[in-house]
Amino acid sequence: MELRHLRHFVALAEEEHFGRAAERVFVVQQALSSSIRNLEEEVGVQLVTRTTRRVQLTPAGEEFLVGARATLAQAAQTVERARRAAQGEVGRLTVGFVSGLAFGGLPEIVRRFRELYPAVSVDLRELTAGEQEAALRGGQIDVGLLLLPVRDPALASRALWRQRLVAALPAAHPLAQRERLRIADLADEAFVFFPRYLRASYFDQVMHWCADAGFTPRVVQEAIEIPTLLSLVAAGVGVFLPIEFFSRLALPGVVYRPLEGAPVIEIVAVWRRDTAGEQPTRPTVQAFLQVAERVLHDASEPLPAAGAE
Repeated sequence: MELRHLRHFVALAEEEHFGRAAERVFVVQQALSSSIRNLEEEVGVQLVTRTTRRVQLTPAGEEFLVGARATLAQAAQTVERARRAAQGEVGRLTVGFVSGLAFGGLPEIVRRFRELYPAVSVDLRELTAGEQEAALRGGQIDVGLLLLPVRDPALASRALWRQRLVAALPAAHPLAQRERLRIADLADEAFVFFPRYLRASYFDQVMHWCADAGFTPRVVQEAIEIPTLLSLVAAGVGVFLPIEFFSRLALPGVVYRPLEGAPVIEIVAVWRRDTAGEQPTRPTVQAFLQVAERVLHDASEPLPAAGAE
């Protein structure tokens, strides 16, 4: 029994005429009649009674019609679900993210993704960069959001956004009176920062930038969360160098100032490399990346391309 047999039977039951039913399903009348006979032979009972003027269903045919319609509807739903899955519109998606993005970028991305793809179940997991790389390799997450790219050949990445570093200063600090700073202006300041193990690439980039300016930052306090670091700034413990996006966090006692020649930190999406290509093969990951790029692009003015000023 094939779906076409069911389609032919439903058309005949509704039209009550072989000629009209054949036109409706785009076959010749002889083919339709043969299809119905084959169906009856397979079912083992008579489904229709034929007269010179009309076709009527037998009691068995009436019962069969209910099941045939349900089967065709289920088949159509299955086909539609497969097509939507191919477009990333249904399914599950597990996203890893570093803690700082929970306060800038991630909420907007997830909110917009859920609006566009309500049939995709999104599971969010807060993980360090190293934990995300391990989870991607092990298949525990589908895509990760990190600061700075990864170097693992088993993983592919795409830069979603590029943000310059800014200075977060206590509001009462003398440097807070300036509109713009140089990194050398902070040479004598105490710093608060992430532990290196948490964001090694971010940490090293800042340290190299400061070294080029002739000093090594004096880190007096470490913390792993952005709000904690900014709270330390507000308390006057030290200065901090977050990416520009986090200046949206208006914390009493903290001011943000741009830094001349500040390095750019990339926010990247990372996924497990399934093929030799650089594009993700899972449709839900593709859809998520498209949404993330649009949301982050709209969040602020884009920076110059890498290497350009």
